[in-house]
This record gives sequence, structure tokens and C-alpha cells, in this order.
Amino acid sequence: MALKQQQELKQTQRLSPLQMQVIKLVELNSVEVEDRIKQEIEDNPALEVSDSGPAGDEDENRETAEEILSQEEIILGDYPSEDDIPDYRLNGSDRKNETNIAEISYYDDKSLSDSLQEQIGLLKLDDHRQLIAEYIIGNLDENGYLQRDLQSISDDLLFQQQIEVSPLQLEDILYEIQDLEPAGVGARNLRECLLLQLERYESTPAVKHARKILLDYFEEFSRKHYDKIIRQMNIVQDELREAIREITSLNPKPGNTLGGTMQTAMNNITPDFIVDSYNGEVSIQLNNSNIPSLQVNRSFSEMLKGYSGNRESMSTDDKQAVLFMKQKIDSAKWFIDAVKQRQNTLQRTMEAIVSIQYDFFLTEDETRLKPMILKDVAERTGFDISTVSRVSNSKYVQTNTGIYPLKFFFSEAMQTNSGEDISSREVKLILKENIDNENPVKPLTDDQLTKILNEKGYVIARRTVAKYREQLNIPVARLRKKI
Repeated sequence: MALKQQQELKQTQRLSPLQMQVIKLVELNSVEVEDRIKQEIEDNPALEVSDSGPAGDEDENRETAEEILSQEEIILGDYPSEDDIPDYRLNGSDRKNETNIAEISYYDDKSLSDSLQEQIGLLKLDDHRQLIAEYIIGNLDENGYLQRDLQSISDDLLFQQQIEVSPLQLEDILYEIQDLEPAGVGARNLRECLLLQLERYESTPAVKHARKILLDYFEEFSRKHYDKIIRQMNIVQDELREAIREITSLNPKPGNTLGGTMQTAMNNITPDFIVDSYNGEVSIQLNNSNIPSLQVNRSFSEMLKGYSGNRESMSTDDKQAVLFMKQKIDSAKWFIDAVKQRQNTLQRTMEAIVSIQYDFFLTEDETRLKPMILKDVAERTGFDISTVSRVSNSKYVQTNTGIYPLKFFFSEAMQTNSGEDISSREVKLILKENIDNENPVKPLTDDQLTKILNEKGYVIARRTVAKYREQLNIPVARLRKKI
């Protein structure tokens, strides 16, 4: 087979450093952008906070820098290679998108690990057991559970720390950890977590029954097969009810207790947008209170200008210094532009969302929310769908009555019998309302819920009702049943 050479023209799209900056900054919320700006100012001597605002001196410095750079490019040319372009790694920009507000942590309190380390230090274990206890604590997940088996931890200690300890010895130390606060920490599964908490309760008849249910009938309890439990334990319904009340009062995620309540978390959220409604009008404000105006450092520009005036007598070291300053000024200019473009992108995106959901922001009535997907906002702004998605993730908007994640305003369309488009959020509200008001002894099945919605004029199938119910984190009817 003969080899041959041939030329081919091909178009490829490459992002400029500025575009890369903008994309990464758009992903960040206002708190993360503030931290990112502080980091960039520390790393780049050519960048500084502007005391006189974004206009004026900044523009003058920029023109001076452009003039100097054009002269220096004649001397040095562009960057020798792509490897010499400054690196703009943004802290936190690789994190996964959070769409569920309940899964986001905004707590500054002492961590679970720190608390347990302090408590284990008070037990006065010998150095060997202390080290093993700290290693076990390091393997607990955010909910306080030990998800790894003891044999794997034993192997890790042997290979990583050269500590030989059997799973049985590890279990003895784990029991020490399980005696710490919060109750239930260090459990290896839900049943053990609940039992550890019950052990600290006064031994009343209800607690004894609850303990027996968890020990011997946990599967039946999970599936709410209450009749079977009553028969096999030979107890009456009131006794079972009291035992279940004890169990359901326990905390299935003890590791989360140190962070505070969800209300505490909400109070610590910094909104990226502020939307006010007053006298029938809605106003939008981008929350820039902690984001400073930036400019190119004048002293740095003057220093570069001084080098430029003596370019004929420049040494190799001087040229390297000029190249360094040129790169830093480029970096500062790109960063300033990227911050401005980020603000513009966020503002236009929020304006489009408010335009579509104007009735909601005017009344804050969830039933007034309209169907809206990323494509709808992209068409109004002229941005790509991926850009709108980046803006929508991890951003929050403050209204007159509360704080909402931006994702809250997106929902798919549903139709009524009359052909009217409505938001699926409205259907979910009606679905939740019916479940909240159902008879707990005979909870509504998905078929019954579908029939109720159809009678109200919503064209919806049973499988869609099941999907919406799951999205609302509501279990099936059998698991909602109470006695």
C-alpha cells in the first residue's frame, strides 16, 4: 500500500484566553467570583482594585498599555509558544452542578471530623489506638456513616501506615467512636445508626418495642408491613404506633446535625440577583456589592514604558522582564474584560428570565410560573444554550419574599383539556396539595392521583404522575401509609 502526502484546508474553532476566562467566570456564583478576583489580584501585580470606579484611569491605563505593547511586539514578537500563555485555573470551577438546594452546604461551623477528633482526644487512648481512631474518622462520610468495610480499612492501614490491625481490633475502636456525639455516628448502616441512638434513650416500653422492631423486623418496618409486625410481636396497634413514633423521631443522618438547620443554610446564601416588585413594576439588580472595580496597575504600566524607552540598549534579562510584564498586563486586561462580560451575560440572562416569568415576580404566586426551558432564554438573549445553563447553575435570586435557585424557574410544559400551556410546577403543586391532604390510613395511589388531575382538566398520564411524585421526593402510597 503506497503512502502519499496531500494538503487539506480545514476550519477549527479555538477559544481565546478571554473566552476561556468568561466561560469559567460565568459558572461561578458571586461569592466564588469575589474569591477568584482576590486570588487574581494576589497573583498578578499588573491588576489592582480601582478606587475611582471602572471608567477614567482604567481606560487611560489600557490605552497606554496598548501603545507600549505594540512597540514591544516589534522587539519580541508574540509569546514564543502556547505554553507561555499564563494559566488561568479558577478555584472551584470544576465542581458538579447543583440543582437541588437541599444538597448544598453553606455552613461555617466546626466540621464533623474536627468535632470527633477533639472528642477522641479526650479518651486518652494510646498513640497506636489514637492513630487508628483518627484513620477511621477520616473514612466517615458526610452523614457520619462508615461505608467501608473493616477489612478494607485494615488493608489500607497495613499498606499505607505499616500498621497491622485485625478487623476485630478495628471494631473495638469503632465502638469507642460510636459512643461519641452526635448519637448514631460511626454506624455502618441505617439500622445500626438508629439502634445506637435508641441505646441512649430511657428504657420505656415504646423504646423496647422500637429496638425489637429494628433488630428483628427491620425489613417489615421498611416496607410498612405493620400487620405482620403486630402479629409476630403480639402487640396491639397503639403499642406499634408508639414504637414507630420513637423510631421516626431519630436522626437518619447524624453527621448533618453539626451544620445547623436548612433555614440556617438559606440565611447564609448570598444571592447573585435581586428582583424587587413595587407598584406593579419589577426591577432587576445584579448583586455586585462585594465585586470590586478593577484596573491595570499604573505603576506597572509606567515601569514597562520605561523599559520600552531604552529598548535599543536592552539586555537579554531586560527583554525577559519586558516579556513578563507584557504577559501580566495581557492577563490583567483579559481578566478585567472577562469580569465585565460575565456581569453583562448574567444581567441579560436574568432580564430574559424575568421577562418570561414576569407574572410570578409580580405576585410570587407559583401557579403563575410559565413553562420555560433553557432554549427559551437562549433565544431571547442570543446566547448559546450551554451559556444559559452555566448561568443558571449555582446562582440564586432574592425576591421580596425569599431566595430561589435560578433553576427553580425552569420547567417543562403541560397542557390542559382546552389546549392551554401551563408549567409542570403548577401540576406538582396540585399533586403535593392532594397528597398532603390525603387520608394517611388510605393514601392516594398514582392511579387515583392521575384521575384527580384529569378531572381538574390536566392532560397527564399515570407514569408522568409517578415521575413528578418522585421528583418531589414523595414515596409510593404503600410507604406513606400510617396506622
